[in-house]
Amino acid sequence: MWRRVTLDVHLDHPPSRVYPYLADPGRWPEFAPAVDSRRPLDSGPLQVGNRWAAVDRIGPFRIHFTDVLEVVEHDRRVVWHSTSPWNSRVEYECTPDAGGTRIYADYGGDVADWLRLVALLPTFVLARILLRDFTGLRRVLDAADRARASGA
Repeated sequence: MWRRVTLDVHLDHPPSRVYPYLADPGRWPEFAPAVDSRRPLDSGPLQVGNRWAAVDRIGPFRIHFTDVLEVVEHDRRVVWHSTSPWNSRVEYECTPDAGGTRIYADYGGDVADWLRLVALLPTFVLARILLRDFTGLRRVLDAADRARASGA
């Protein structure tokens, strides 16, 4: 079942602060509620073709798959492909915007197996679920700013 959701989000942090979180799956559990874990399968610097063992939580269920880096443009754009059962692609494009970052997120995929039930949700519901990632990222970045300001 093919689904596509696009989001346009502004964060009050520059791309140099936002992009590293989107480009590093190891950091996703810090801000993305559905992400249980990401573990690199390849060593070395971030480059196209890098793979990550992935586990997401959907309610009480854990979904195992692999994330593969398809495109990396430092501080600007990153594209990830998730294998079955997600069979999806997510592109994050970051542009400077009023002292912060405008993130254009494009999620698309052909969800398989029982996860097709998730794909049956209305687009606005899926968008609200995906927006939680950016709410979490905003929280993490704001907390880092507060810690830096207090000298911690």
